[in-house]
Amino acid sequence: MKLKQISVFLENRKGRLWKAMNVLATSGINIRALSIADTSEFGILRMIVPEPDKAQEVLEKNNFVVKVNDVIAVEVPDEPGGLDHILGVLNQADINVEYLYAFVEKNDKKAMVVIRTEDVDAGISVLEDSGVVILASDEVYKL
Repeated sequence: MKLKQISVFLENRKGRLWKAMNVLATSGINIRALSIADTSEFGILRMIVPEPDKAQEVLEKNNFVVKVNDVIAVEVPDEPGGLDHILGVLNQADINVEYLYAFVEKNDKKAMVVIRTEDVDAGISVLEDSGVVILASDEVYKL
C-alpha cells in the first residue's frame, strides 16, 4: 500500500524546473501528481510517476539530486470535511503529517491525496483501521 514518491532538489534558478520536466518527457515518463516547495535558494519537487526507478535513474544521469520516499495515497470524499476526517484520524493516533498534496484527477466523486507521515507504516495501519481507502501503487500509476 506504500507508494513511491520521487523528490528532486532544484536550485532556484532559471530553467532548472523546465530541465527536470524535459528529462522526464524525453524519457517518456508521465507525471501523475506533483508538488513544489521552495525557498529563495532552492526547491523540492515531489512527484508521483508510474516508473519511479526509471525516473530516478534518468534524473540522476542529468545531474539532479533525487531521493525516493514512501508515501500514502488515499481517497478523500470530495465534500466539506473530507480531508478533516482523515487528518483527524492521524492526529488522534498521534501520527505527524509532514506534508500532503492532491492529485489532479478525480475518481467517483472522490479526491485523491498523497500524504507523507513520519511513520508511513503506522499511518497506513491507522487509516486502514478507520476505513479510509488507501490506493495501491498500481491503481495510482495507471490513472
